[in-house]
Amino acid sequence: MKLVTFVKSGEERLGLLAGDTVIDPLLAGNHLPLFANALAFIKSGAAGLSAAKAILADPPKGAMIALKDVRLAAPIRPATILCSGSNYRDHNAEKANTPISGKEPEFFVKTADCVVGPDEPIAFDERFSKKIDCETELAIVIGKAGRFIEASRALEHVFGYTIVNDVTARDRQVRRTPEGMTWYELGSGKAFDSGAPLGPCIVTADEIPDPQNLKVISRINGELRQSSNTSNMIWSCAELIHFFSRNFTLKPGMVIITGTPAGTAWSADKELGGKGVTQPGLVPATRYCLPGDRVECEVEKIGILRNPVAQAGAQASSIAAE
Repeated sequence: MKLVTFVKSGEERLGLLAGDTVIDPLLAGNHLPLFANALAFIKSGAAGLSAAKAILADPPKGAMIALKDVRLAAPIRPATILCSGSNYRDHNAEKANTPISGKEPEFFVKTADCVVGPDEPIAFDERFSKKIDCETELAIVIGKAGRFIEASRALEHVFGYTIVNDVTARDRQVRRTPEGMTWYELGSGKAFDSGAPLGPCIVTADEIPDPQNLKVISRINGELRQSSNTSNMIWSCAELIHFFSRNFTLKPGMVIITGTPAGTAWSADKELGGKGVTQPGLVPATRYCLPGDRVECEVEKIGILRNPVAQAGAQASSIAAE
């Protein structure tokens, strides 16, 4: 099952995605508490899934809308996005690393303030950063609460999966001493306006029984920049759920992002420790993202998250016009 959030009459509504059609469950029966929004649906558990399956099996014509006729928003706006950096060996090989890189998950947080949806702009503002980089990441959507969750049972706590573009301000993230030591300022470099494009949908966990066998791809202006598989993670989705549940009670609607593979623009930035590693089959970056670029983040079985890069003023004007 695929869930989307779409905009209707200026309001965000939860939708069920069936091919090229969005089904509005609020027009398919009296299920308002279950389908008020994505978080309410996730919290409803088996009752919501059962009601949604019934609607998908026999959708009323009046509840069906062509996907091309709707504007999608972020399928969920999690209050907390728990993030793991340096979780692919090939990404670690292309950049400067901290003493803990590849030895334990790198832990940082993004918030709902970072989230934008499909086709919404990633803001570029030189007053903040001149080195905006993009990273395709598989994202886990938590469905069942828990703390100190054992890795062997961690996937039981997953509602589904989506895509997050972990947009990063590299010139705020990477710090280096004259002696060559590197450390990361993950707050300033990772958490900012439009720093977490999310979508286009949430795919329920039953459709992705093995999250460690999914292709992960990014394209910028049509050029293939990243191409890997979640099997190349250092820590699996289950291990990351276990790791983050030591600090937090994981709650329905929380999102965990799982790291990015090689192919970032950072690799070409020798000033910040990029090692210029070229991956076979990829088009190596020659610069960071700039206004006018089009970014596509793709994860197998989920879809493609597309976002333009735009001047911050253009983004503000776009939002004000809606």
